[in-house]
Amino acid sequence: MTTPLPSCGVIGLGSMGLGMARSLLRTGLPVWGYDIRDEVRAAFASEGGLPLSGPTEHAAATDLLFIVVVNAEQTEQVLFGEQGIAARLKPGSVVLTCATISAEAARRIAERLAEHQLLMIDAPISGGAQRAAKGELTIMASGPEKAFQRAEAALAAVATKVYRLGSEAGQGSQIKLVNQLLAGVHIAAAAEAMAYGIRQGCDPATLYEVISNSAGNSWMFENRVPHLLAGDYQPRSAVNIFVKDLGLVLDSAQDAVFPLPLTASAHQMFKQASAAGFGREDDIAVAKIFPGIRLPHDGTEG
Repeated sequence: MTTPLPSCGVIGLGSMGLGMARSLLRTGLPVWGYDIRDEVRAAFASEGGLPLSGPTEHAAATDLLFIVVVNAEQTEQVLFGEQGIAARLKPGSVVLTCATISAEAARRIAERLAEHQLLMIDAPISGGAQRAAKGELTIMASGPEKAFQRAEAALAAVATKVYRLGSEAGQGSQIKLVNQLLAGVHIAAAAEAMAYGIRQGCDPATLYEVISNSAGNSWMFENRVPHLLAGDYQPRSAVNIFVKDLGLVLDSAQDAVFPLPLTASAHQMFKQASAAGFGREDDIAVAKIFPGIRLPHDGTEG
């Protein structure tokens, strides 16, 4: 007898969530999706997905639920708010929380889900919108063995690397915070380096070409600086994401009384960019905080 395919739900059809939902569809899994934006739900429907007008509409028939929202507050609202889905999911269902949150928040959410007889995989994601669309994400996951068994096919559909980091919620989220520390510092350093080079008279495109083939290169430099060169600040990942994520890193370090001087400096840079009105722009817009330079395709000096 053939085992029925698990029914999957995705709440949050943003740049990452929509790519994940599409990847699930490509493998033949039944997928419903919910987002507050009508046009996104319509686009998902046109590709064969089942769009819902409310997040709880299909809850009773859902085996696996990916929650791809911005933070812990939104995750908890989706699960336990006035229209929370946790109380409507069938016992034994698996919830995969994909937002970047603190380890403490992940443990708290897992405990609350257990009260509803639900399993949780603490499953923060990395790789960006392009890799999400291709099903090539990296997932830093922790949770019970039973949850991984039930989610195996869905995880394989959305990710090429699934790191199983233990059985307890919080272990995945803590490693994601280390990743965000590095990502934020590298973006801030890339912005500072480009601003410095431009101020000293370097041609921006030539500077990028040389550094991206030299020892000073990083994945973030190579990935983000082309946005700056094109004057394209449409957010793939916004400045405000790193205001939030580096804030989470610093909060956890504060609790541990552990110094993070580079993280603190990068966090201030992103906060400055956000305060200047660039919070919803692509995160490389942090380069706009530097005075006295003209960035490519920008008619003003900072």
